[in-house]
Amino acid sequence: MLKGNLRYVIVVLVAIATIINYIDRGALGFLWPEISEDLGLTKADYAIILNVFTFAYAFGQTLFGKIFDWIGVRLGFVLSIVVWSAATMLHAIANGLTSFAVYRAILGVSEAGNWPGATKANAEWFPIDERALAQGIFNSGAAIGGIVSAPIIGVLFVFLGSWQATFIAIGALGFLWLIPWLIVYKSGPDAHPWITEEERQFILTGQRNADVGDVADYAPGSGEILSRKESWGVIAASFFLDPIWWLFVGWLPLYLNETYGFGVEEIAIYAWIPYVGAMLGAWFGGLLAGNRIKSGWTVNRTRKSVIALGGVIMLISLLATTQAATPIVAVLLMAAILFGFQTAVGNIQTLPSDFYSGNSVGTLAGYAGTAAKLAVVGLNFLIPIITVNSYAPAFIVGAGLAIMTVLSVLILCPDIKPLKPKIS
Repeated sequence: MLKGNLRYVIVVLVAIATIINYIDRGALGFLWPEISEDLGLTKADYAIILNVFTFAYAFGQTLFGKIFDWIGVRLGFVLSIVVWSAATMLHAIANGLTSFAVYRAILGVSEAGNWPGATKANAEWFPIDERALAQGIFNSGAAIGGIVSAPIIGVLFVFLGSWQATFIAIGALGFLWLIPWLIVYKSGPDAHPWITEEERQFILTGQRNADVGDVADYAPGSGEILSRKESWGVIAASFFLDPIWWLFVGWLPLYLNETYGFGVEEIAIYAWIPYVGAMLGAWFGGLLAGNRIKSGWTVNRTRKSVIALGGVIMLISLLATTQAATPIVAVLLMAAILFGFQTAVGNIQTLPSDFYSGNSVGTLAGYAGTAAKLAVVGLNFLIPIITVNSYAPAFIVGAGLAIMTVLSVLILCPDIKPLKPKIS
């Protein structure tokens, strides 16, 4: 299994970590009907807790982007998943708004490491024409996490009999993941003892952009990164795109509860369906990008075309969702929205490694993640205000965000290729 394919074993392990990440973060929403009834908490309290998590998550993106560039992928993931798994288990002893907010903040900071860590691992382990596919495999972990989290949490809740025990059970998953990770991930591809020489050379030589005959070897500091408009293209695209995903991660259970009167068991039946679309979109966006590059398209044309396609799919589906008359129609349209989202996001997330070397990839990915989560905070404050009568205004806001995502890349990233230091 490992011979010639060690890079895919690595990305699958990262994808599994992402599945666990989504099970852990999604539990609060799925269990909220029971939690709110037990503790007398309100929808406004939920929004506060969600935003505490998101603020912490935003800070954690930049923090862990730096940490992964400092200590590397192996130890970066260990630190991230140990803390977030412990924080998940601590939810079991929460007894009110303040304690939930504290444990949710710890969870947010630590879970944030998964994204810059995955982007950095992708840059180190994959040639350019496979990076979008690798990012798609990783992102499919988020989608699969969304698919399995609802039934897993629902079954655990019914079997264990309380939301407290459910948090403890899902928190233990991260500690189990550490076993294969520490066994398999010993170093990067340049020095890993298990990698074949053929795969090592395939990875290292494939990191050259064939369009310009150059490899991304430019590793600037934070000031130089933020002085480049291409970096701001990545940051802006992430800022506008990410709230669309979190519209469903954070609010889908409450949408089903408020719009159709669903409880925990009924939410578990329906809430996984949109994430099937996300999983398929993650694979589709990666495979399409790889196919186009191998057929002779430039990296620039490929990234922009696939991102634009994802934006169009999101735009049409978000507008259609405002007219959804039944829960099954609504979740199927949401599956199309998340298909478009994942088609675009995998290619956006490869942009840091298209522009810079591995020593700066985590930093830029962290900045982009922080901007994205700050946008989500704004959305979370907005949702309770604009969804008093229906969730249609939220979907209209999402449609506007899809347009701005595509424009950010087209305008601020005029030519997607390895950057060089500015001539002074």
